[in-house]
Amino acid sequence: MQKKIIALAIAGLASTAAFAQSNVTIYGIADYGYSYRTDSTANGPRNGDRSAGQFNAGQAAGSRIGFKGVEDLGNGLKAVFLVEQGLNIDTTTGDVNANANNIAFVRQAYGGLTGGFGTVVGGRLYSPHFTLVSSLDPFGRGTVGTYANTYGGGLFDPTRVNNAVAYVSPSFGGFVVTAAYSNGALANDSVVSNAYNDTVYALLGRYTAGPVDVGVNYHYIAAGSTAGPTIAGLDTVKSVQNITIGGSFDAKVVKIAGWYSNNVQDNVTGVSDAKIDNWMIGATVPVGKFAIKASYNFSDGNRAAGGNAQQLAFGADYNLSKRTKLYTAYAKIDNDSSNGSTPLVRRAAVVGDAVNTGGTFQEGFQIGMNHSF
Repeated sequence: MQKKIIALAIAGLASTAAFAQSNVTIYGIADYGYSYRTDSTANGPRNGDRSAGQFNAGQAAGSRIGFKGVEDLGNGLKAVFLVEQGLNIDTTTGDVNANANNIAFVRQAYGGLTGGFGTVVGGRLYSPHFTLVSSLDPFGRGTVGTYANTYGGGLFDPTRVNNAVAYVSPSFGGFVVTAAYSNGALANDSVVSNAYNDTVYALLGRYTAGPVDVGVNYHYIAAGSTAGPTIAGLDTVKSVQNITIGGSFDAKVVKIAGWYSNNVQDNVTGVSDAKIDNWMIGATVPVGKFAIKASYNFSDGNRAAGGNAQQLAFGADYNLSKRTKLYTAYAKIDNDSSNGSTPLVRRAAVVGDAVNTGGTFQEGFQIGMNHSF
């Protein structure tokens, strides 16, 4: 049981099973399908674009190729590494998540040590918060059903952070602690001064045993002394704080999951702070080779955060094998007006997926295939 819990914690930190390997392994995902989106929120020159049908890669999960491995150093100590590159298999171009720093392996890349003391890794890592909420959502961080469509500003849910170090503790009866620090929430750390870095402090406590999986995460992001992070059109951010609590219970006939997240973006004097409370409740029902999924997301934002949004999503996976599945998903977003705003402001939540932003559309349907190798 303890080995299983530690493996889950490591997967939560960096989404890999490299630590169970005794050599270098090549792995990846090929994901491709068709999407139809409609009900545009655009008010500009593209206001007439009310629907779009597209063949796209990376809908349920970003297509990728990676290399991972472990070396036994003796006395229970092992060296671990992982490098992973995202791919657009429909255009053969680089992953759309590439940033201005031209990182070759834009998804994640790290090296570290693991042993009886736990695991320490450094590099470009998944954030503990992203790991928690994406693992609880029945749709994960993919398809038009993903929670991310209505969640809010990007730093409320940082996916990966650069220049990061993280520690994952051993399992204490199923309880594992992950602590992480990054000097590059948005880009690489500054070569000029620490004062220019966008730093991240994160702490996740998670208990996993049998059908129960619960976790509490806190992260604090301090903007650098330059313009700061840009969220919802603002370049005046001082800090972002997040507290998230969630969990799931697998009763075999149905798996119920949910979480609550409080986010506060502290802006400079004269700019209203952005506040968003997020709720998610979802269910997954296994029926033979099928997995029927549904979720409801509600995002309660103040005027500075753009108002409220809610999403209802349904979908299903059909497992052709352990590594290959067909999937379909449908989602509808309702962008409500913000509380007490005059004139009324409508939230701009859209039906994106694992790789594609979703444009300005509030309703989407997808069907596709996902193969892991």
